[in-house]
Amino acid sequence: MKELVEVIAKALVEKPDEVVVTESETDDMIRVELKVASSDMGKVIGRRGRIAKAIRSVVKAASSRNDKKVVVDIVE
Repeated sequence: MKELVEVIAKALVEKPDEVVVTESETDDMIRVELKVASSDMGKVIGRRGRIAKAIRSVVKAASSRNDKKVVVDIVE
């Protein structure tokens, strides 16, 4: 999931070298944290959170093969 979020985020932002994606896993959940430059935050979130919601939907569809829930957090 980490690679998927990284590819999507780098395609959206103006400073792709500042995109940092970390992944942590527990027994029943995978947490993916996305960090981008503060100037690119709006591009990743989108109006009313539409882009962020779309990223989460794509990750959810890609993770449907395994039994773990995937949570994507966008942090500053």
